[in-house]
Amino acid sequence: MKIKQSQNQHNMHSAYMHFERTQWAKLRDDVELTLSEDNLKQLQGINESLSIDEVIDIYLPLSRLLSLYVKAQQYRHTVRDKFLNSKNDNVPYIIGIAGSVAVGKSTTARILQALLSRWSEHPKVALVTTDGFLRSNQDLVARNLMHKKGFPESFDIKALVDFVAAIKSGEEHVSAPIYSHLTYDILPDQSISVEKPDIVILEGLNVLQTATNYPDHPYRVFVSDFVDFSIFVDADTPLLKQWYIQRFLKFREGAFTDPKAYFHSYSKMDKKEAMAIADKIWDEINGINLEENIRPTRDRANLILKKALNHQVSSVKLRK
Repeated sequence: MKIKQSQNQHNMHSAYMHFERTQWAKLRDDVELTLSEDNLKQLQGINESLSIDEVIDIYLPLSRLLSLYVKAQQYRHTVRDKFLNSKNDNVPYIIGIAGSVAVGKSTTARILQALLSRWSEHPKVALVTTDGFLRSNQDLVARNLMHKKGFPESFDIKALVDFVAAIKSGEEHVSAPIYSHLTYDILPDQSISVEKPDIVILEGLNVLQTATNYPDHPYRVFVSDFVDFSIFVDADTPLLKQWYIQRFLKFREGAFTDPKAYFHSYSKMDKKEAMAIADKIWDEINGINLEENIRPTRDRANLILKKALNHQVSSVKLRK
């Protein structure tokens, strides 16, 4: 099936092919939806209403594309084995998902995990968030970095790179730390184990970052060096700020009410006061991190999902 590119793609020097939502939806190519409404409710983010249409129009074509990419890599491994006259285990295919705080990376990751795991060629799909590689609060306080949580320097980048490298080397069991959004810290003595899946979805603020994000450190290898296909979930800054404040208010009514919650005190504020706090956190931390460290990595992605109102994807850019 041939799809005409958007008229906006008249610039032949662009690295991307641009598809409006309706154009992209046609690339589904009769792939059946294997998720029910109950499945979707389990997958949606805390402030997103994920519709069946969104999955059909956006994520089914994307899962089809990714499945084709994975199949192509598996074929390349067959060619390699034929050349070497030996049989080697296929290494996991790594999909990186980057984007701002509150843009919906986690929801995108969970939907793709659910859809891709239903393809017969690669049933085992692991999902890992890079939040687990944030330094502990104790470490951040010692380094005077609590006010920069989520910035490149707040992550243990060596541990993260070692983790992804171990997956790509084909190790049987690779462990990753677990981050709790309730306690706002790494959970001590807890980890998840990744055991040779067909696909690993790696979701986080920093999966596309390079040496420019770590000018004071002598790193030479980065997470992005191990990613086979990368997705950047994008939206205009005013929308991102709005979604962040909405999410903060929902946390205030939900998770923050738990006495063990790091931000428990915020649950006792009135709505106006809580909105002012969320606004301040965005302007002084998340908004700055977005402009300085996250959005500059967008054009390194293989695919960009641009969101509009209500978290609906309005257009898709696919690298040529």
